[in-house]
Amino acid sequence: MINQINKKNHERMQACIKKFENNINSIKTGRASPKLLHNIYIEYFGVQTSLRQVSNIIVEDAHTLRINVFDNSITSIISKAILNSKLDLNPMIHGKDILISIPPLTEERRKQLIKIIRGDAESSRICIRNIRRDSNDKIKKLLKNKIINEDEVHSSQSTIQIMTDRYIKKIDDFLFKKEKDLMKI
Repeated sequence: MINQINKKNHERMQACIKKFENNINSIKTGRASPKLLHNIYIEYFGVQTSLRQVSNIIVEDAHTLRINVFDNSITSIISKAILNSKLDLNPMIHGKDILISIPPLTEERRKQLIKIIRGDAESSRICIRNIRRDSNDKIKKLLKNKIINEDEVHSSQSTIQIMTDRYIKKIDDFLFKKEKDLMKI
């Protein structure tokens, strides 16, 4: 039973790490890249749909992205979704397409990006801690139902804490690398 809890913890924490990696990898350092828009979703026929599923994202040049929208009726919705994203981009509708100029990285912009990344890191840490809390609650229920004893509770909580610390360290390492990458350019 405890092994199942630990295995589930590992999977859920790994998912938090993956999500964080995807979020910070989408923040690019002044170059146009389709990955920049991979985390943008719109409401399309009542379903949250990825921008990649309703358009082609093309790199026009080093500082411009062109979004070729499949359905003209959602062009303004996509534009609003990009404006509301935390990427601080300004899309321009050009006929059926949307053009996005990637601003050069100024010192102020770098600081904004680092602030965004730190916010994502904190959200990921909270996700990891919530998983730890849920697991500890499950273990306490097992103790309450007399399925395990006090020693097993302390042992499992210790294991969960070690796992939590390891994943939070991974988040901090990713954060440090990305901050360093943003500041050196």
